[in-house]
Amino acid sequence: MRIDILTIFPEMFEGPFTCSMIKRAQERNLVEIHLHDIRDYTLDKHKRVDDYAYGPGAGMVMMVQPIGDLIKKLTSERDYDEIIYTSPDGHTFNQATANTLSLKGNIIILCGHYKGIDQRLRDKYFTMEISVGDYVLTGGELAAMIISDAVIRLIPGVLNDETSALTDSFQDGLLSPPVYTRPVEFEGMRVPDILLSGNDRMIEEWRMEQAIEKTKKLRPDIFKND
Repeated sequence: MRIDILTIFPEMFEGPFTCSMIKRAQERNLVEIHLHDIRDYTLDKHKRVDDYAYGPGAGMVMMVQPIGDLIKKLTSERDYDEIIYTSPDGHTFNQATANTLSLKGNIIILCGHYKGIDQRLRDKYFTMEISVGDYVLTGGELAAMIISDAVIRLIPGVLNDETSALTDSFQDGLLSPPVYTRPVEFEGMRVPDILLSGNDRMIEEWRMEQAIEKTKKLRPDIFKND
């Protein structure tokens, strides 16, 4: 997989993309991540990438020219399965979307800023618009990191145990059941006896029951929609 990220703050990615699973995925050549500074493509002599919006009201808008030129450059070099814009009014990112994106070959992610991008860019170039939640960030860089992390960990070979991702929360429409590790007893609280029984079938039944109850309690919206 190749991920091209369009941003005005490429330095923000240095920490998250050089650690843990994302670092491992790149070292194993399972994913290529390319950061592109939008300011490198602006024709403005002051390296501006924003301008005033038409009409009254406060706030700036990301300029058409540098983003359009950068996307045209990238798409002239290879085909992309998805061109994604991170925006508060996009489709809310979820596990199903992460699963779908993990099967793609090449994707572009544009990190939104200010009041957004010119609508003509949205109409012409973008195949998906994604929000990571019903709140507003100072920029789309954090959203791009979240999307990338959720997608990359699903690529076969990234996790040491590839079956681990299949039991994550949301994969089956439920939250994950409680998990325990040693010691058996901690401050008067014991690991449930069923987990010590060695009966795999009963343990799986218990886990499913716990997942259902947990989802009903903590995320009834998910349970109703399941």
